[in-house]
Amino acid sequence: MPITAEGIAEDSPLRTRLWENPCWFSYRLNYLALHFNSPVYGFIQGRLGLLRPDFVVLWSLYLGGPSTLTDLVRSSGFPKNTLSRAANKVYRLGMIDREGDAEDQRRVTLHLTDEGRAGVEAVKAEMLGHERLMLERLSPAERLCLSEILTKLVAASGDWPQSLGNEPAEDEP
Repeated sequence: MPITAEGIAEDSPLRTRLWENPCWFSYRLNYLALHFNSPVYGFIQGRLGLLRPDFVVLWSLYLGGPSTLTDLVRSSGFPKNTLSRAANKVYRLGMIDREGDAEDQRRVTLHLTDEGRAGVEAVKAEMLGHERLMLERLSPAERLCLSEILTKLVAASGDWPQSLGNEPAEDEP
């Protein structure tokens, strides 16, 4: 059974952008991401005074434990300079600690402090609740399928170019 634009007016620009868009995947993905990011990170900023990259540092350490900045960049997709500024900010706020590597002076491991953990836990329920709301129309089987498909795309993303238009076309020397 094909998916329809049920609930979206025939003359709505959203209907055209969702169902007649040659870049349907990226449009829908970005549309959904904005419907998560705007309310959730707005809530986090109001509650903790943190911007999205700041919270990404905390959330990443909360989920994965102590990590280097390079690890956070790889797992988040944010540029290194953005996360470096964010890590400096949450460090100044006492939400993370830094530990130098005795063998490699350039390697610094970031650790979540008790204050950082408390900050994450103060907003975690709202984040999870909003995600549950977004997924509630899907059956458990559909959620599993969606998770598997997105996992395949994330795993493949390392093979995608980081910029467009810089490489010659196939027929160019």
